[in-house]
Amino acid sequence: MNIRRVGAAAAAVTLALGLAACGSDDNGASGGGKPYIAIVSKGFQHQFWQAVKQGAEDEAKKEGARITFEGPPAETDVEQQMTMLSNAITKKPDALGFAALDSKAAAPLLDQAKSADIPVIAFDSGVESDIPLTTAATDNKAAAAEAAKHMSDLLGGKGTVAMVVHDQTSKSGTDRRDGFIDWMKTNAPGITLLPVQYGAGDQAKSADITKSIIQSHPDVAGIYGSNEGSAIGVVKGVEESGKKGIVVVGFDSGQAQIDAINNGIMAGAITQNPVGMGAELVKAAMKAINGEDLPKTIDTGFYWYDKTNINDPKIQAVLYK
Repeated sequence: MNIRRVGAAAAAVTLALGLAACGSDDNGASGGGKPYIAIVSKGFQHQFWQAVKQGAEDEAKKEGARITFEGPPAETDVEQQMTMLSNAITKKPDALGFAALDSKAAAPLLDQAKSADIPVIAFDSGVESDIPLTTAATDNKAAAAEAAKHMSDLLGGKGTVAMVVHDQTSKSGTDRRDGFIDWMKTNAPGITLLPVQYGAGDQAKSADITKSIIQSHPDVAGIYGSNEGSAIGVVKGVEESGKKGIVVVGFDSGQAQIDAINNGIMAGAITQNPVGMGAELVKAAMKAINGEDLPKTIDTGFYWYDKTNINDPKIQAVLYK
């Protein structure tokens, strides 16, 4: 094995772990009397999570609260996320924010939080439990349907379309898959959908999947990437394949996607409002701490952006770089 590659991999893991600890404070609930909100995210490898963290930190300052924000190095690290969640509960926070990598795996730990009278606020992805008091998230099915509509319009309602989805265990993954498929089946009979491929939100893996799709289905006209890593991987895979004319539609933002849209490699994407999501998470946690009622869901919104509107101030405000 190439020593340089091993060193680079080790450095990447070290950096990711450092980022995962960024903003964290292991002093538990002892924060000078401020309400303490422990937040366990899906990860740190995407700019999306850094933007959520920023929104949560900004809102915590306004609310006079203290937060910790952590997540595993990769969105495949379910076991490590469960360890982080367990540790967060042990600190006895006044409230807990949680974005589940696996909507089922966290159930026993959420039961522990409930037993300890720790109110739980879900964000980004819901869980298969009625314990979270609310979920602050994008309406991922509606957002994926919007991506499907634009894909269909760009293809004139016909052609073969592939999907590279980040996972099939989180609610965001399944909703962004199902929302896209359901819209196509209902509204675009001329579109043929290939079987869904899963790339774990990893750019390199998603790029390899994309190249395999293009090789196996030379007639593929469009490819949808369901999150930041998936979409950038699709772009890389299309570029590396040398195939021209494939319509790429993505999800999320980040500088690489912004560049791909400005360069015409990607047709457009759905952006969420991660800063707003982080803010809504903290607002909801503070209401829970104060015994206020919360709605079942808090829709944090989404927008379609492409070359025609990417410089619109409304869009620029929700792009994360």
